[in-house]
Amino acid sequence: HLISMKASEIKGLTISEIEEKIASARAELQKMELAHVVTPIENPMKIRQTRRDIARMTTILTEKRNSENKK
Repeated sequence: HLISMKASEIKGLTISEIEEKIASARAELQKMELAHVVTPIENPMKIRQTRRDIARMTTILTEKRNSENKK
C-alpha cells in the first residue's frame, strides 16, 4: 500500500517512476472502491488519501513534463 507521499519525495523521482506509481495507485484505488461497495472498509479515509496522492503525482508529472519541454 502506498503511504501518502510528500510532494518533495515525488519531485525526486523520474517521470517513468512517477507514471508507474500513478498506475499502481489507480489500481489500488479501484480495488479499494470495489471492496468498499461490497463491504464498507474500516478506513474510508484511505480512499480519499489515495485519490489525493494520485492528483499530487499527476500534478508533479505535468510540471516535470512542461519543464522538460521548455529546455
